[in-house]
Amino acid sequence: MKTISIVVPCYNEEENVIPLYEALKQLFTEQLSSYKYEIIYIDNDSTDHTRDQIRTLCAKDTDVKGIFNAKNFGQFNSPYYAMLQSTGDATILMAADFQDPPEMIPQFVKAWEEGYKIAIGVKTHSQESKLMYWLRGCYYKLIKKWSSVDQIEQFTGFGLYDHAFIDVMRTLDDPTPFLRGIVAELGFHRKEIPYTQPKRRAGVTHNNFYTLYDAAMLGFTSYTKVGLRIAVFAGGICSAVSMIIAIIYLIMKLIWWDRFPAGMAPMLIGMLFLGSVQIFFIGLLGEYILSINQRVMRRPLVVEEERLNFGNAPIYQGVHDTAPTPVAFDANAHTSAPTAGPDEGSIGKG
Repeated sequence: MKTISIVVPCYNEEENVIPLYEALKQLFTEQLSSYKYEIIYIDNDSTDHTRDQIRTLCAKDTDVKGIFNAKNFGQFNSPYYAMLQSTGDATILMAADFQDPPEMIPQFVKAWEEGYKIAIGVKTHSQESKLMYWLRGCYYKLIKKWSSVDQIEQFTGFGLYDHAFIDVMRTLDDPTPFLRGIVAELGFHRKEIPYTQPKRRAGVTHNNFYTLYDAAMLGFTSYTKVGLRIAVFAGGICSAVSMIIAIIYLIMKLIWWDRFPAGMAPMLIGMLFLGSVQIFFIGLLGEYILSINQRVMRRPLVVEEERLNFGNAPIYQGVHDTAPTPVAFDANAHTSAPTAGPDEGSIGKG
């Protein structure tokens, strides 16, 4: 029997952890009975009773595994790290709040069995705020237009990923991974399945302006050069315009020396305009530098405080010098076969 791993990132989801487990177990019993399951809950330092709920499930079902982070490592690192720890023939990433509908899973599995290495959910509608859905749509269109990689619109990471893709993820040396861009960049054969995003089952969203801005800038600085190019072009254009205006003012002053007062207003306006442009692009350049700084520090994706039901399974970080066994996979196969290479062992906790 093939095994499907399901990765569920959690942060203060005490009202959703057990209902999601029950929904997934019922789904595998009724519709996917020919598959085994592995459910990996990764908790991003919740402050409610989420961890207690996960402990209860792990004690009840050995196919449920838990990873408890030492602190909150952000909305991108935590799920990516958990995907590296999966052992199934395919891995599904989904949210704990039921906004990624469990009933989509059989469609993903069907596409996988048809030969697609990746099957992802793409939102066509959302029952959440229409304004936020529209703003996200505008962002996706801009990033898709500006990026050198063909980005996927209205894609949050919800989908199924073949074990061959997970092996590739383990070889990436990126401490700030942006899964949405990686899926589009690596070029695996994928199927996009449309769906309507429902409302949260319970609890409140943990996204705010800062987290949304952080996500937007990570995608912007990772996959576009347009910010730096705009800075170069804007600087050149402003310099040329300023030079032309200065020459015109000088000529007019020389011709009408007594009748043409230059005044301070044009100078102040010009200085304030150029200063604001410089500050804006210095800030934009700082975002690129911050992205570079996070990558060169080579910090681990996640530091674990505890893990449950993993046994002696190796711990993958994806950002260390120790690389997994080289992988060669058949385009028509669903699972990869390791080629000859060094033995793969535990890299060390967190």
